[in-house]
Amino acid sequence: MAYQQEKPGGEIAKDQREFVEVCRRTGDVVVVDQQVDWDLELGAISRHATEMDGPAVVFNNIKDYPGQSMFANPISTWRRAAITLGLPAHARIPEIYAEYIRRDSNPVGPTLVKDAACRDVIMKGDRVDLTQLATPLIHEGDGGRYLGTWCIVVSKDPDSGWVNWGTYRFMIHNKQYLSGWPFAPSHFGNLLRQKYLTQNKPMPVAIVMGADQSSHLAATSTTRPGRDEASLAGGLAGRSIEIAKCLDSDLTFPACAEVALEGEILPDKIAMEGPYGEYPGYRSGEMGAGILMKVNTVAHRKNPMLSMDCTGYKDCSSTVTALGGGIGVQRALERAGLPVTGVYIPSEGAVHLFIVGVQKGKGGRETTVKVLDALTRNRTYATKILVVEDDVDIFNLGEVLHAWATRCHSGRGIFIKHVEGSAQQLTPCYDQEERERRAGAAAAFDVTWPPSWDLSDIPIKATFQAMYPENLKKKVLDNWKNYGF
Repeated sequence: MAYQQEKPGGEIAKDQREFVEVCRRTGDVVVVDQQVDWDLELGAISRHATEMDGPAVVFNNIKDYPGQSMFANPISTWRRAAITLGLPAHARIPEIYAEYIRRDSNPVGPTLVKDAACRDVIMKGDRVDLTQLATPLIHEGDGGRYLGTWCIVVSKDPDSGWVNWGTYRFMIHNKQYLSGWPFAPSHFGNLLRQKYLTQNKPMPVAIVMGADQSSHLAATSTTRPGRDEASLAGGLAGRSIEIAKCLDSDLTFPACAEVALEGEILPDKIAMEGPYGEYPGYRSGEMGAGILMKVNTVAHRKNPMLSMDCTGYKDCSSTVTALGGGIGVQRALERAGLPVTGVYIPSEGAVHLFIVGVQKGKGGRETTVKVLDALTRNRTYATKILVVEDDVDIFNLGEVLHAWATRCHSGRGIFIKHVEGSAQQLTPCYDQEERERRAGAAAAFDVTWPPSWDLSDIPIKATFQAMYPENLKKKVLDNWKNYGF
């Protein structure tokens, strides 16, 4: 399918099906009507499409599941991130960042409605059968069929009343139970451990699939505990998001969702979970003890369109973390008083590489060490941090690589910090003992010129932008097509 250089007209889709239609018009979705097997074939097609930065995929004919469809890889490219925000599909990454920041700064509160679109079919109690939902075996070697990949997991702080939206993996254990593995430093994981497990109380939870992409984007954002993700979703959408209460609890979720699973995490039960092909681009870990969710209610639209992120190298999580996560990291560094100008988390780095831009002349050892300390204080996701000056375009990996290779002093420009209890257990290079202790390390690279240097000491870049007078650059650019380019 050829991409169309068409502006979506500033429209922001109100639900998943509208988003698919917008992507049709820009050439950013392929609809597969041929029958596809849920057993690996669906996952293999989705994975290949993701790795080639291809369109999202709608599977309309899934073996054994007539009438159900699957929307795979909703926001695994920058084009679809742009479409989510109502920008032209061909918008540049800095433009997408700027629009996200603008919308993030203008939250819009949600609107509570009486009903949800997902309640055409309702199964409760002993009638619950999760295997009736079109759930693929995504990767060879996965521990089971993962229903929760591109989903919104809803939980609540029983003390403050804060309703948290996040995205976490969940695997079908049997007809009524799911097993999951919430990352240790996540908001959901912290709420579970601190507010429920310690008191041996079940934790009410809901898992929804196929909501509007603004809500999914908000659920994957790196934001502070206590911030209302429904209001963030409203800001990203430029309108109030309609939310509905669960049937079994007072948790709230996007009313436009295709599927909602309601239940509780059991405090005294565990279930085997994993391994799984995760966002770092590797099959992570072995099958181990995970949390156990009892599903009490399943609600879905007639002929539901489920949603899936075919996780792995370059997936939805990499793109949305690069966007919301990068902005969250930038704000954390600003709060620390650092002269940061921007942060980019390229999808190719699988959330392990952060590129931090700082004001020219304010880099050096001291700033680099402060950046390293700030980004390892609470949890350590990035294992490699590049600190560059703002004459380097952080969104241009070619420029960044060139600066890294030529400006970073291999003897005195690399700083390493070892951490204990805050490392990300999915980091592939950590051994089993480190993962159990959540121990690891992060390295920061000073890719800036020494602040002590005089301007005359700094080499001039041999580039079009740096080596030619402004009037000549303008002439060349104005005549570019006339030259025959």
